[in-house]
Amino acid sequence: MSPRGPKPVPSAVGPCLVEGRGTLSGAVVQALRMGGAPPPCGSEAAEADPWGEDFQLALYLLYELHYRGFSGVDDAREWDPDLLRLRQAMEARFLHALRGELREAPQTVEAAFAPLLVEPVDLSGSLSHHLQTEGELWQLREYAALRSLYHLKEADPHAWVIPRLTGRAKAAMVAIEYDEFGAGRADRIHARLFADLMADLDLDATYGRYLDCAPASLLATVNLMSLFGLHRALRGALVGHFACVEVTSSPGSRRLAKAMRRCEAGAAAEHFYTEHVEADAVHEQVVRREVIGGLLVEEPALEADIAFGCAATVLLEDRLADHIRGAWAHGHSALRRPLEDSAAQ
Repeated sequence: MSPRGPKPVPSAVGPCLVEGRGTLSGAVVQALRMGGAPPPCGSEAAEADPWGEDFQLALYLLYELHYRGFSGVDDAREWDPDLLRLRQAMEARFLHALRGELREAPQTVEAAFAPLLVEPVDLSGSLSHHLQTEGELWQLREYAALRSLYHLKEADPHAWVIPRLTGRAKAAMVAIEYDEFGAGRADRIHARLFADLMADLDLDATYGRYLDCAPASLLATVNLMSLFGLHRALRGALVGHFACVEVTSSPGSRRLAKAMRRCEAGAAAEHFYTEHVEADAVHEQVVRREVIGGLLVEEPALEADIAFGCAATVLLEDRLADHIRGAWAHGHSALRRPLEDSAAQ
Protein backbone atom coordinates (compact mmCIF):
# COMPACT_ATOMS: atom_id res chain seq x y z
CA MET A 1 0.00 0.00 0.00
CA SER A 2 1.36 3.40 -0.94
CA PRO A 3 1.59 6.27 1.57
CA ARG A 4 -1.34 7.87 -0.26
CA GLY A 5 -3.66 4.95 0.41
CA PRO A 6 -4.90 2.03 -1.67
CA LYS A 7 -5.05 2.29 -5.41
CA PRO A 8 -8.59 3.01 -6.64
CA VAL A 9 -10.33 -0.10 -7.92
CA PRO A 10 -13.29 0.35 -10.26
CA SER A 11 -16.41 -1.43 -9.08
CA ALA A 12 -17.48 -4.44 -11.13
CA VAL A 13 -20.80 -5.14 -9.41
CA GLY A 14 -22.93 -2.03 -9.80
CA PRO A 15 -25.31 -1.11 -12.63
CA CYS A 16 -24.05 0.54 -15.79
CA LEU A 17 -23.98 4.30 -16.09
CA VAL A 18 -26.51 5.88 -18.42
CA GLU A 19 -26.13 8.90 -20.67
CA GLY A 20 -26.84 12.34 -19.24
CA ARG A 21 -29.97 14.33 -20.02
CA GLY A 22 -28.44 17.79 -19.84
CA THR A 23 -25.70 19.90 -18.30
CA LEU A 24 -25.87 18.63 -14.71
CA SER A 25 -26.36 14.92 -15.34
CA GLY A 26 -23.88 15.05 -18.21
CA ALA A 27 -21.27 16.55 -15.89
CA VAL A 28 -21.87 13.84 -13.28
CA VAL A 29 -21.67 11.04 -15.84
CA GLN A 30 -18.46 12.47 -17.29
CA ALA A 31 -16.87 12.84 -13.85
CA LEU A 32 -17.75 9.27 -12.89
CA ARG A 33 -16.53 7.81 -16.16
CA MET A 34 -13.28 9.76 -16.32
CA GLY A 35 -12.48 9.69 -12.60
CA GLY A 36 -12.13 13.44 -12.26
CA ALA A 37 -14.08 16.29 -10.73
CA PRO A 38 -17.19 17.67 -12.42
CA PRO A 39 -16.88 21.20 -13.79
CA PRO A 40 -18.18 23.88 -11.41
CA CYS A 41 -21.95 23.49 -11.60
CA GLY A 42 -23.11 25.18 -8.40
CA SER A 43 -24.81 28.07 -10.18
CA GLU A 44 -26.49 25.74 -12.67
CA ALA A 45 -27.75 23.55 -9.81
CA ALA A 46 -29.14 26.57 -7.97
CA GLU A 47 -31.08 27.72 -11.03
CA ALA A 48 -32.05 24.39 -12.64
CA ASP A 49 -35.60 23.13 -12.90
CA PRO A 50 -35.83 20.91 -9.79
CA TRP A 51 -38.51 18.76 -11.43
CA GLY A 52 -36.67 18.38 -14.73
CA GLU A 53 -35.07 15.32 -16.31
CA ASP A 54 -31.53 16.67 -16.11
CA PHE A 55 -31.76 17.67 -12.45
CA GLN A 56 -33.46 14.51 -11.15
CA LEU A 57 -31.14 12.17 -13.05
CA ALA A 58 -28.03 13.99 -11.79
CA LEU A 59 -29.28 13.77 -8.22
CA TYR A 60 -30.20 10.10 -8.63
CA LEU A 61 -26.72 9.28 -9.94
CA LEU A 62 -25.09 11.06 -7.00
CA TYR A 63 -27.31 9.26 -4.51
CA GLU A 64 -26.74 5.87 -6.13
CA LEU A 65 -23.09 6.10 -5.10
CA HIS A 66 -24.36 5.43 -1.54
CA TYR A 67 -26.18 2.26 -2.62
CA ARG A 68 -24.44 -0.03 -5.11
CA GLY A 69 -22.45 2.47 -7.11
CA PHE A 70 -21.81 1.90 -10.79
CA SER A 71 -19.84 -0.62 -12.76
CA GLY A 72 -16.40 0.80 -13.62
CA VAL A 73 -16.64 3.59 -11.03
CA ASP A 74 -14.33 3.60 -8.01
CA ASP A 75 -16.29 3.00 -4.80
CA ALA A 76 -14.35 5.84 -3.16
CA ARG A 77 -16.29 8.34 -5.29
CA GLU A 78 -19.09 7.97 -2.73
CA TRP A 79 -17.30 10.54 -0.59
CA ASP A 80 -15.66 12.63 -3.31
CA PRO A 81 -15.78 16.24 -2.01
CA ASP A 82 -16.45 17.74 -5.43
CA LEU A 83 -19.40 15.45 -6.03
CA LEU A 84 -20.68 16.09 -2.51
CA ARG A 85 -20.53 19.85 -3.04
CA LEU A 86 -22.60 19.50 -6.20
CA ARG A 87 -25.05 17.23 -4.42
CA GLN A 88 -25.38 19.70 -1.57
CA ALA A 89 -26.29 22.50 -3.99
CA MET A 90 -28.85 20.27 -5.70
CA GLU A 91 -30.37 19.12 -2.42
CA ALA A 92 -30.84 22.72 -1.34
CA ARG A 93 -32.64 23.41 -4.62
CA PHE A 94 -34.81 20.28 -4.30
CA LEU A 95 -35.77 21.01 -0.69
CA HIS A 96 -36.57 24.63 -1.52
CA ALA A 97 -38.88 23.48 -4.32
CA LEU A 98 -40.59 20.93 -2.08
CA ARG A 99 -41.17 23.43 0.72
CA GLY A 100 -42.44 25.96 -1.80
CA GLU A 101 -45.01 23.50 -3.12
CA LEU A 102 -46.06 22.55 0.42
CA ARG A 103 -46.43 25.98 2.01
CA GLU A 104 -50.07 25.23 2.84
CA ALA A 105 -49.47 21.63 3.91
CA PRO A 106 -50.46 20.42 7.41
CA GLN A 107 -47.98 20.97 10.21
CA THR A 108 -49.26 18.27 12.57
CA VAL A 109 -49.16 14.51 12.31
CA GLU A 110 -52.91 14.21 12.83
CA ALA A 111 -53.74 16.66 10.04
CA ALA A 112 -51.20 15.17 7.64
CA PHE A 113 -52.33 11.56 8.03
CA ALA A 114 -56.07 11.94 8.57
CA PRO A 115 -56.93 12.05 4.82
CA LEU A 116 -54.85 8.92 4.22
CA LEU A 117 -56.72 6.81 6.78
CA VAL A 118 -60.02 6.93 4.90
CA GLU A 119 -60.51 5.21 1.54
CA PRO A 120 -61.70 7.82 -0.98
CA VAL A 121 -65.23 7.37 -2.31
CA ASP A 122 -64.11 8.40 -5.79
CA LEU A 123 -61.16 6.30 -6.99
CA SER A 124 -61.29 7.53 -10.57
CA GLY A 125 -57.94 9.30 -10.24
CA SER A 126 -56.23 6.36 -8.58
CA LEU A 127 -53.54 4.67 -10.66
CA SER A 128 -53.95 1.35 -8.83
CA HIS A 129 -57.72 1.52 -9.39
CA HIS A 130 -57.15 2.08 -13.10
CA LEU A 131 -54.83 -0.92 -13.27
CA GLN A 132 -57.28 -3.07 -11.31
CA THR A 133 -60.32 -2.24 -13.42
CA GLU A 134 -59.06 -1.60 -16.94
CA GLY A 135 -55.28 -1.77 -17.02
CA GLU A 136 -53.64 -3.89 -19.69
CA LEU A 137 -50.67 -6.20 -19.33
CA TRP A 138 -48.35 -3.76 -21.14
CA GLN A 139 -49.30 -1.10 -18.60
CA LEU A 140 -48.55 -3.43 -15.69
CA ARG A 141 -45.17 -4.15 -17.25
CA GLU A 142 -44.40 -0.43 -17.58
CA TYR A 143 -45.52 0.21 -14.02
CA ALA A 144 -43.27 -2.57 -12.70
CA ALA A 145 -40.29 -1.38 -14.76
CA LEU A 146 -40.67 2.11 -13.30
CA ARG A 147 -41.15 0.95 -9.73
CA SER A 148 -38.13 -1.34 -9.98
CA LEU A 149 -35.88 1.66 -9.35
CA TYR A 150 -37.07 1.53 -5.75
CA HIS A 151 -38.45 -1.96 -5.20
CA LEU A 152 -35.16 -3.67 -6.09
CA LYS A 153 -33.72 -1.86 -3.07
CA GLU A 154 -36.92 -1.79 -1.07
CA ALA A 155 -36.51 -0.62 2.55
CA ASP A 156 -32.83 0.29 2.08
CA PRO A 157 -33.31 4.09 2.29
CA HIS A 158 -35.45 3.75 5.40
CA ALA A 159 -32.79 1.65 7.17
CA TRP A 160 -30.64 4.78 7.44
CA VAL A 161 -32.98 6.16 10.10
CA ILE A 162 -32.42 3.29 12.54
CA PRO A 163 -29.23 4.61 14.22
CA ARG A 164 -30.94 8.01 14.51
CA LEU A 165 -33.82 6.70 16.62
CA THR A 166 -34.01 5.52 20.21
CA GLY A 167 -36.34 3.54 22.44
CA ARG A 168 -39.80 2.62 21.16
CA ALA A 169 -39.26 4.22 17.77
CA LYS A 170 -36.05 2.30 17.12
CA ALA A 171 -37.42 -1.05 18.33
CA ALA A 172 -40.54 -0.72 16.17
CA MET A 173 -38.62 0.45 13.11
CA VAL A 174 -36.25 -2.50 13.34
CA ALA A 175 -39.20 -4.89 13.68
CA ILE A 176 -40.79 -3.54 10.51
CA GLU A 177 -37.52 -3.55 8.58
CA TYR A 178 -36.92 -7.15 9.70
CA ASP A 179 -40.10 -8.10 7.86
CA GLU A 180 -39.14 -6.00 4.82
CA PHE A 181 -35.83 -7.84 4.63
CA GLY A 182 -37.43 -11.28 4.70
CA ALA A 183 -37.45 -12.08 8.44
CA GLY A 184 -34.17 -13.94 8.05
CA ARG A 185 -35.04 -15.66 4.76
CA ALA A 186 -33.33 -14.46 1.59
CA ASP A 187 -36.15 -15.74 -0.62
CA ARG A 188 -38.65 -13.54 1.24
CA ILE A 189 -36.76 -10.26 1.05
CA HIS A 190 -39.21 -7.87 -0.57
CA ALA A 191 -36.67 -6.84 -3.19
CA ARG A 192 -36.34 -10.54 -4.10
CA LEU A 193 -40.12 -10.88 -4.33
CA PHE A 194 -40.21 -7.93 -6.71
CA ALA A 195 -37.50 -9.50 -8.86
CA ASP A 196 -39.74 -12.59 -9.07
CA LEU A 197 -42.64 -10.34 -10.09
CA MET A 198 -40.48 -8.90 -12.86
CA ALA A 199 -39.63 -12.38 -14.10
CA ASP A 200 -43.35 -13.19 -14.34
CA LEU A 201 -43.81 -10.02 -16.41
CA ASP A 202 -40.89 -10.91 -18.68
CA LEU A 203 -38.84 -7.97 -17.43
CA ASP A 204 -35.11 -7.81 -16.72
CA ALA A 205 -34.66 -7.84 -12.93
CA THR A 206 -31.07 -6.60 -13.08
CA TYR A 207 -30.62 -3.82 -10.52
CA GLY A 208 -30.90 -0.42 -12.19
CA ARG A 209 -31.79 -1.92 -15.57
CA TYR A 210 -34.59 0.56 -16.34
CA LEU A 211 -32.94 3.75 -15.09
CA ASP A 212 -32.63 5.14 -18.59
CA CYS A 213 -36.37 4.55 -19.13
CA ALA A 214 -37.46 6.32 -15.95
CA PRO A 215 -38.83 9.87 -16.25
CA ALA A 216 -38.04 12.63 -13.79
CA SER A 217 -41.32 12.14 -11.92
CA LEU A 218 -40.28 8.60 -10.99
CA LEU A 219 -36.69 9.53 -10.14
CA ALA A 220 -37.98 12.25 -7.81
CA THR A 221 -39.89 9.70 -5.71
CA VAL A 222 -36.72 7.67 -5.14
CA ASN A 223 -34.55 10.76 -4.65
CA LEU A 224 -36.91 11.93 -1.92
CA MET A 225 -36.16 8.82 0.14
CA SER A 226 -32.43 9.19 -0.38
CA LEU A 227 -32.53 12.88 0.54
CA PHE A 228 -34.35 12.18 3.79
CA GLY A 229 -32.34 9.06 4.57
CA LEU A 230 -28.87 10.54 4.13
CA HIS A 231 -29.45 13.51 6.43
CA ARG A 232 -29.83 13.10 10.16
CA ALA A 233 -31.47 16.53 10.25
CA LEU A 234 -34.29 15.08 8.10
CA ARG A 235 -34.90 11.97 10.21
CA GLY A 236 -38.39 13.19 11.08
CA ALA A 237 -39.21 13.64 7.40
CA LEU A 238 -37.97 10.11 6.65
CA VAL A 239 -40.24 8.70 9.36
CA GLY A 240 -43.10 10.70 7.85
CA HIS A 241 -42.31 9.30 4.42
CA PHE A 242 -42.11 5.73 5.72
CA ALA A 243 -45.37 6.06 7.61
CA CYS A 244 -47.13 7.51 4.57
CA VAL A 245 -45.98 4.57 2.44
CA GLU A 246 -47.13 2.02 5.02
CA VAL A 247 -50.50 3.71 5.58
CA THR A 248 -51.34 3.84 1.88
CA SER A 249 -49.73 0.57 0.79
CA SER A 250 -52.30 -2.03 1.80
CA PRO A 251 -55.35 -0.72 -0.17
CA GLY A 252 -53.22 0.00 -3.24
CA SER A 253 -51.52 -3.39 -3.04
CA ARG A 254 -54.91 -5.11 -2.86
CA ARG A 255 -55.96 -3.40 -6.08
CA LEU A 256 -52.67 -4.22 -7.79
CA ALA A 257 -52.91 -7.87 -6.77
CA LYS A 258 -56.33 -7.98 -8.42
CA ALA A 259 -54.86 -6.32 -11.51
CA MET A 260 -52.13 -8.95 -11.74
CA ARG A 261 -54.70 -11.72 -11.33
CA ARG A 262 -57.08 -10.25 -13.92
CA CYS A 263 -54.28 -9.91 -16.48
CA GLU A 264 -52.92 -13.38 -15.62
CA ALA A 265 -49.50 -11.88 -14.95
CA GLY A 266 -48.35 -14.86 -12.91
CA ALA A 267 -48.31 -16.21 -9.37
CA ALA A 268 -45.16 -14.34 -8.29
CA ALA A 269 -46.48 -11.08 -9.70
CA GLU A 270 -49.67 -11.43 -7.70
CA HIS A 271 -47.85 -12.66 -4.59
CA PHE A 272 -45.69 -9.54 -4.29
CA TYR A 273 -48.78 -7.43 -3.74
CA THR A 274 -50.76 -9.89 -1.63
CA GLU A 275 -47.73 -10.04 0.67
CA HIS A 276 -47.90 -6.26 1.05
CA VAL A 277 -51.65 -6.29 1.74
CA GLU A 278 -51.11 -8.40 4.83
CA ALA A 279 -47.74 -7.12 5.99
CA ASP A 280 -48.39 -3.41 5.52
CA ALA A 281 -51.76 -3.53 7.27
CA VAL A 282 -49.83 -4.58 10.39
CA HIS A 283 -46.93 -2.24 9.71
CA GLU A 284 -49.32 0.72 9.46
CA GLN A 285 -50.42 0.30 13.06
CA VAL A 286 -46.87 -0.21 14.34
CA VAL A 287 -45.42 2.75 12.50
CA ARG A 288 -48.17 5.12 13.59
CA ARG A 289 -48.32 4.07 17.23
CA GLU A 290 -44.75 3.08 17.97
CA VAL A 291 -42.40 4.68 15.43
CA ILE A 292 -44.15 8.05 15.20
CA GLY A 293 -45.55 7.85 18.73
CA GLY A 294 -42.18 6.93 20.21
CA LEU A 295 -40.32 9.56 18.21
CA LEU A 296 -42.71 12.31 19.30
CA VAL A 297 -42.24 11.33 22.95
CA GLU A 298 -38.46 11.60 22.54
CA GLU A 299 -38.37 14.56 20.14
CA PRO A 300 -41.70 16.41 19.99
CA ALA A 301 -40.11 19.24 17.99
CA LEU A 302 -39.94 16.88 14.99
CA GLU A 303 -43.72 16.79 14.48
CA ALA A 304 -43.70 19.35 11.66
CA ASP A 305 -40.90 17.42 9.94
CA ILE A 306 -42.91 14.18 10.11
CA ALA A 307 -45.89 15.98 8.59
CA PHE A 308 -43.64 17.45 5.88
CA GLY A 309 -42.28 14.01 4.99
CA CYS A 310 -45.81 12.70 4.59
CA ALA A 311 -46.95 15.67 2.49
CA ALA A 312 -43.87 15.52 0.26
CA THR A 313 -44.50 11.82 -0.39
CA VAL A 314 -48.11 12.45 -1.41
CA LEU A 315 -47.04 15.36 -3.63
CA LEU A 316 -44.47 13.34 -5.58
CA GLU A 317 -46.62 10.21 -5.83
CA ASP A 318 -49.45 12.33 -7.24
CA ARG A 319 -47.07 13.88 -9.77
CA LEU A 320 -45.92 10.44 -10.86
CA ALA A 321 -49.49 9.13 -11.15
CA ASP A 322 -50.48 12.17 -13.22
CA HIS A 323 -47.56 11.55 -15.57
CA ILE A 324 -48.37 7.86 -16.03
CA ARG A 325 -52.13 8.32 -16.43
CA GLY A 326 -51.59 11.23 -18.81
CA ALA A 327 -49.29 9.23 -21.05
CA TRP A 328 -51.56 6.19 -21.10
CA ALA A 329 -54.66 8.30 -21.76
CA HIS A 330 -53.03 9.47 -24.98
CA GLY A 331 -51.93 5.97 -25.95
CA HIS A 332 -48.28 6.68 -25.20
CA SER A 333 -45.70 4.87 -23.12
CA ALA A 334 -45.11 6.35 -19.67
CA LEU A 335 -41.42 5.49 -20.05
CA ARG A 336 -38.83 7.67 -21.72
CA ARG A 337 -38.10 4.70 -23.95
CA PRO A 338 -40.71 1.97 -24.50
CA LEU A 339 -39.80 -1.45 -23.20
CA GLU A 340 -39.42 -2.95 -26.65
CA ASP A 341 -36.86 -0.27 -27.50
CA SER A 342 -35.10 -0.73 -24.17
CA ALA A 343 -34.79 -4.47 -24.73
CA ALA A 344 -32.83 -3.81 -27.91
CA GLN A 345 -30.12 -1.85 -26.05
